[in-house]
Amino acid sequence: MSESTRHSGAVVLPAPQPTRIGTAPALAITALMGALAAIQARINGQLGVRLDDGLTAATISFGSGLVILICLAAGLPGGRRGVRTLVNGVRDGRIPWWMLMPGVAGALTVATQGLAVGIIGVGLFTVGFVAGQVVFGLVLDRIGFGPGGAVAVTLPRLIGGALALVAVGISLAAGGSGAVLWWLLILPFLSGLAVAWQQAANGRLRARVGSALTTTLMNFVSGTVVLLIAAAVHALVAHPPAAPPGEWWLYIGGSLGVIYIFVSANLVQHTGVLLLALGSVAGQLAMSVVLDVAWPTPASPDLPHELAMVVVALLSVVVASVPWGRRRATLADR
Repeated sequence: MSESTRHSGAVVLPAPQPTRIGTAPALAITALMGALAAIQARINGQLGVRLDDGLTAATISFGSGLVILICLAAGLPGGRRGVRTLVNGVRDGRIPWWMLMPGVAGALTVATQGLAVGIIGVGLFTVGFVAGQVVFGLVLDRIGFGPGGAVAVTLPRLIGGALALVAVGISLAAGGSGAVLWWLLILPFLSGLAVAWQQAANGRLRARVGSALTTTLMNFVSGTVVLLIAAAVHALVAHPPAAPPGEWWLYIGGSLGVIYIFVSANLVQHTGVLLLALGSVAGQLAMSVVLDVAWPTPASPDLPHELAMVVVALLSVVVASVPWGRRRATLADR
């Protein structure tokens, strides 16, 4: 206890430290979020098929998530406090404009789901998405863009990233992926690049505002605005969407997106961008096998290729996350 504290008679408690999550629990949660992302992709893809308009499907998904988040932010004290912190931070320049834009990456992902998944299936969508996440995750960790600062690109991380790309190659060797599907896979790849940046930027925004709820809300605000504009232009230039289908479950993609972004914004500080991407990959690919078997599309890969993709992707997570040289270094320091 300090001299001034003894004289005043006050007891000063240490400031609470942020809770740390171990690598294994964080990766398990990340894999579960990846499974939810695969389910969201399939639902949004089916909604896009039923509406004959992937952009409108994405707008519905993002818009419903935004409504949920507005209710939460207005009803919870932490939500209101986070919004005030965000507004004040933007006003005084502590929060730059680009930290308000990660929702555009989410909008691209959901739009790609609505446009492509109903045709190519969850598996082929996921592996194109994986390639973008892995490649850009390595870059973002190396330059220190994430909230945890620079993360060394070690040999195990490089091998893990390479194995994830091998999983992509396996998927492209699957039967049924004609020339047009190669073009459709470009959009998931770009979405993966964008989401790797989104996860890192969300981690930094959360560090500024102190609220994952506010971070998620800002994602859905910017994403919904972009999608509304894109869907309106598409309806005017091309054709309006078909009549909305009646099945309720086609409209829950937005709520699944809320959960995914909220949890990712909290986890990235514990895992780094690359491990967050790889853990999500494992969950997405595992769930994609289930979905493509139970609910196939015209270009879904065959089961042997899907299983091979999952095994290689899971191996990539293990190789990238296990601290191979840490124990050896610790013993050497003694």
